[in-house]
Amino acid sequence: MTQQTAQLDKPKMPGQIPYIIANEGCERFSFYGMRNILTPFLITSLLLSMPESMRAGMAKEVFHTFVIGVYFFPLLGGWLADRFFGKYNTVFWLSLVYCAGHACLAVFENNKEGFYTGLFLIALGSGGIKPLVTSFVGDQFDQSNRSLAQKVFDGFYWIINFGSFFASLLMPIFLTQYGPSVAFGIPGILMFIATVIFWSGRTKYVHVPPSPKNPHSFLNVVKTALNAHQPGQARTGYFIAVLGGLLALASLTLIPSVGVVAAFCLALVLVLGFGGMGAWLQLDRARGAHPDEAVDGVRAVLRVLVVFALVTPFWSLFDQKASTWVLQANDMTKPEWFQAAQMQALNPLLVMLLIPFNNLVLYPMLKRMGVELTALRRMGLGIAFSGLAWIVVGFMQLAMDGGDALSITWQILPYALLTFGEVLVSATGLEFAYSQAPLAMKGVIMSFWNLSVTIGNLWVLLANSSVKSPAVTEYIKTTGISVTAFQMFFFAGFALVAALLFALYARSYQMLNNYRKS
Repeated sequence: MTQQTAQLDKPKMPGQIPYIIANEGCERFSFYGMRNILTPFLITSLLLSMPESMRAGMAKEVFHTFVIGVYFFPLLGGWLADRFFGKYNTVFWLSLVYCAGHACLAVFENNKEGFYTGLFLIALGSGGIKPLVTSFVGDQFDQSNRSLAQKVFDGFYWIINFGSFFASLLMPIFLTQYGPSVAFGIPGILMFIATVIFWSGRTKYVHVPPSPKNPHSFLNVVKTALNAHQPGQARTGYFIAVLGGLLALASLTLIPSVGVVAAFCLALVLVLGFGGMGAWLQLDRARGAHPDEAVDGVRAVLRVLVVFALVTPFWSLFDQKASTWVLQANDMTKPEWFQAAQMQALNPLLVMLLIPFNNLVLYPMLKRMGVELTALRRMGLGIAFSGLAWIVVGFMQLAMDGGDALSITWQILPYALLTFGEVLVSATGLEFAYSQAPLAMKGVIMSFWNLSVTIGNLWVLLANSSVKSPAVTEYIKTTGISVTAFQMFFFAGFALVAALLFALYARSYQMLNNYRKS
């Protein structure tokens, strides 16, 4: 092979990737810029009418409800893109909705209804585009250059944290020095810039058209499998799915105690969980009515959804760094010029350092030692590291409850552990989700990946609601530790159990390659 031939065969990076990367950097600055000052703003401004003892709890509830919305609306965005408008059009129009949400936050700083409307619009816009931008990156690759895709997904995740770092560092200062209008207005300007950048590359992108209505779609195959009745065979799967539906309806009675969003999400989890189990048991009954390829594709998706379900405890722990950890940092000693919310800047800074370190040093070194860190092994280890981070935070809380004055610098260790876990789970999970998704379901499967974050935050809301129960409160008192410390150790155990289950499931998982052909 001549040098010229080798050069021609060398995979080429798509020229349109910089537009998507730049768009993502600005969009993530806008999102994290408002997200990371949301809890402090709620406590010090919007919720001042509430008794002081209730503000922190309500701020956590509003924050995690917002995050649930952000990661629930990917289902809508994925469906619209895959079935009607395509990824580019859906991203562009929802980005304008996103901009309108930022405008509401800046204008309605003293109006709860207006401010919450802004949060809803941001959740709709940000959530709607979230799975599409990621899968849109994957669409720019084919079999000839897919070897470059993981590097771009890592770069994609790096730029997310580049934007998050400066947002986390600067926005708390703008909130204190210039007020909410400026602090929430600047992220809005960055989101508008992100939209313009994305629009500028419209003629260069690979546009994968939306899929036509498919009689052999995922839902149609599942419906056929559940409804199929074969003489002499029990309909166990069908009755499991029906049970899930009944439990989902029953969960709506929890609205007065856990709220509308949490109850609705719990209902969705029950429908997906029991419906998926039922479909798995009877899936072969769909053969004949649907081609084997469609049935096998549904089984592959259901196997991926089990992976996503086992990742949800990680998100329970990760997203509380912007609520529970900020509240803990408020009670720690720190310089007068430093604000508790700024500690979150450590997370994206560590991500930017860890991604190149892992790819250039750690993974090659382990490979030379004969240790192959596959995608699933990385994700399982990441969940375990998040549990370790919360064990450290829990012991810190015990020391503070005992009267010790801890410096905020103590939070560096749990942030390092949690961030290492994040890189192993999230950066790896993006490429894993895309590669395992059947070609006709890229947007939807990425939506399910984001839905795992919604479910993770659902566990937080349910845990917070449970500690308000007199029975649970009395039990915690018998442990001799505070409610806050008890919850920290509970979430640590939750993650470690999930990591063990993940490792057991990963041993039998068969990886797929669902990139489009060149």
